[in-house]
This record gives sequence, structure tokens and C-alpha cells, in this order.
Amino acid sequence: MNTNLTIRKTTTALLASAKKTSLWGQYWENKYLFIMLIPVLLYYAIFHYGPMYGVLIAFQDYKLLLGVSGSPWVGLANFKELFAGDYFLSVLGNTLVINFYKLLIGFTAPIILALMINEVSHRWFKKAVQTISYMPHFLSWIVLSGLIIEFLSPSRGPVNIVLSYFGFEPIFFITEPQWFRSILVSSDIWRNIGFSTIIFLAAIAGINPEMYESAEVDGINRLQRIWYITLPSMAPVIVIMLILATGSIINDDFEQVFNLLNAKVLDVGEVLSTYTYKEGLTKMNFSYAAAVGLFKNVVALVLVLSANQLAKRFTDESII
Repeated sequence: MNTNLTIRKTTTALLASAKKTSLWGQYWENKYLFIMLIPVLLYYAIFHYGPMYGVLIAFQDYKLLLGVSGSPWVGLANFKELFAGDYFLSVLGNTLVINFYKLLIGFTAPIILALMINEVSHRWFKKAVQTISYMPHFLSWIVLSGLIIEFLSPSRGPVNIVLSYFGFEPIFFITEPQWFRSILVSSDIWRNIGFSTIIFLAAIAGINPEMYESAEVDGINRLQRIWYITLPSMAPVIVIMLILATGSIINDDFEQVFNLLNAKVLDVGEVLSTYTYKEGLTKMNFSYAAAVGLFKNVVALVLVLSANQLAKRFTDESII
């Protein structure tokens, strides 16, 4: 009996050793891939995890000359000031409203465009539409903002020229509060719709063609094919992208808003990122700005995790 137990232990040890050797052997065989990974790991360590030390500023009365280690600790005082101010709540409301519309319209628009492109039979037309639609993504918001301002100019913009032709008074859309949010949402869709469509087109390309062939035999029309085959097959990708996009409800696009924002639309256009910029760099109120940034990131994390749990519960699709 002792002999059998000894043999069993020896066999288990040999198998574990072989497995360990095999694992390290695989690492050694792919050593050059891991060497190539080192710059990526350094990038995230230096520029993403290293700066997290600065989160302490949100709990301090930060003084530039004293640094993080020498500045006095104030606990949650900055966060109390945050929620006590009416202007911050107004900025938070602007951020949520603008980004909700971006998520509602901007998330569905690439799906619709991908479905439309997929139904086109002419390859040259599909390529032309894709190229034209995703070109704005590669332009900076500085360039795009200049184009938008010129396009909507009350004196020389094409929109106001057309309005004047029909007898309407010129409108300076960028300075009108009732138009500003619509401009932000529509310009964001214009810039990102083409690039986002690529992901959904890739999901469509992975659908088994035999499903469409069987559907044609059964006599279903094009709309039914989209509803019963294409969309259900895209569902896992749509759910994952929706989970990732949920965090954008609180994380706005600083470059877009900053380049289009002006004094006349601050009440409806000021968002958390521009507010943080003004408080931190313009007014040198570093601790308060850090508190705003920390609050925004925590809320974004909670939103993404909540969306992930809901998706996992109702669709069995998740990122974790």
C-alpha cells in the first residue's frame, strides 16, 4: 500500500514537473513575442498606472511647491465643495444630456450604416461609401471644428446661404444655445460613424452565408433577412460595444467641446472635461480639478460594470 502511494506521488510530481517545463518551454519558444511586448507594458506602467499616484491630490490641499508628499491632507473636503456648488451640478447635467444623445443616436447610426452597406451589391459603391464615411475620423477636432464653424457661418456658410435664399434670417448656430447641443451630437456622429461601422461590418462578414441561402429558399424578403438573421448574428458584438460605450455617458470629448465652446453657450455646452481644465489649469485649483476627474472616472467605471452585469444577466454576453 505504501509502495502504491509512493508511486502515485512520484507520478503526480513528474506530471507537474513536465507540465511546468512545458509551460516555461512555451514561454522560451515565444521569447521574441514577449520581448516585443515589453514596450507596451512599459507604456501602460509609465503613462497609465504611474500617474494614478496623483489621485492623492484630490484628498489634499495641493501646493505646487510642496508636491504630493508635502501638501496638507484635507480628506473629502474637495468632494464636499464639489457637490455643494450649483455650477458643478449644471455642468454634470450638460455632460449627461449631451453624451446620452451621443450614445442613443451615435451608437445606432453605425449599425444602420453597416446594414445598409451590406445590402449594396456593387463593390465599388460600398468601398466609396466606406472611404468617404470614415475619412473624418482621421482629422483632428481642430480641423473639423474650423470646418463646422465655416460651414455654419452666418455670412458665408452654405447653410445660411440656402436659408437666405428662401427668405430666412441668417443664424449663427454656434452661438445659439438651442442649436449647440445638436451641433455637438451631429458632428460627433459625422466624425465617428464610418470608423465604428468597420466593427459591425466585420461582425456581418462572419455570418455563415448558408443562413442567407436557406432564407432565400424559404422565400423571406430582404427586411426579414436583416431582422431574423443579420441582427441576431451581430447581437454579441453589439452588446459588447454597448457595454464599452456606456462609460462615455460621463466621459465627454474634450477636444470637440473645447474647440466649439464659446461664452454664449456655456450654460448648455460646458462639460466636465472643460470644467476640469478651467479649474485645474486656468484657476490653478489642482485639488478641486483632481476631485472632479476622480469622480468622473469612478462613475464611468460603475456604469461600465453595471452595464456588463445587466448584459451578462439578460443576454449571456459580457466583457468580464
